[in-house]
Amino acid sequence: MIRVLIADDQGMVRTGFTVFLSGQPDIEVVGEAANGREAVERASALRPDVVLMDVRMPVMNGLEATRELLSRDGAPKVLILTTFDLDDYVYEALRAGASGFLLKDASAAQLVEAVRVVAAGEALIAPAITKRLIHEFAKLGGPRPVTGKRPAELTERETEVLTLVAQALSNQEIAETLFVAEQTVKTHVGRVLMKLGLRDRAQAIVFAYETGLVRPGE
Repeated sequence: MIRVLIADDQGMVRTGFTVFLSGQPDIEVVGEAANGREAVERASALRPDVVLMDVRMPVMNGLEATRELLSRDGAPKVLILTTFDLDDYVYEALRAGASGFLLKDASAAQLVEAVRVVAAGEALIAPAITKRLIHEFAKLGGPRPVTGKRPAELTERETEVLTLVAQALSNQEIAETLFVAEQTVKTHVGRVLMKLGLRDRAQAIVFAYETGLVRPGE
């Protein structure tokens, strides 16, 4: 069972998501939170696998709550709830350690799939959001110059895979691009995360931009 905590200051949103998710045989909604501070406290007590985290909440916003949650051992995956067109937090949410993003007007099927994807350790970042990330990085700049060079820890093929991950391609899409088996891609991704000390694909995307492996705007 995938244990889920829903954090949103709108009661109707929490109720709607709970109804959708509770109807799935492999998902259990273990609790709700109306603000970021409550989300941190309830996550610590309930130990969910995934937290659906709204950004704009009272007391403590979703970004602050995400940072605090993910600074602890045994932290859950965090799936950010966003209106996208209104929220300018994509880059900062990834920096905080979020594993993906879900539009608040997503369908029930998209909500369920998003929870499953994030719980499985994948990043849920649509190409449109990746473009937003590139834009934010280009605007904010990074700690290191853009170089396009291969990280010393990685092989040439692993670097190639990381570059494609940073473009928000799925394992299947990467496999088709490189003409290899999807399982081979999964193995490469796992090695990249392990060698670079990254938690998931979302962190890998940020790493690729900040080290200059991927050039903003390309």
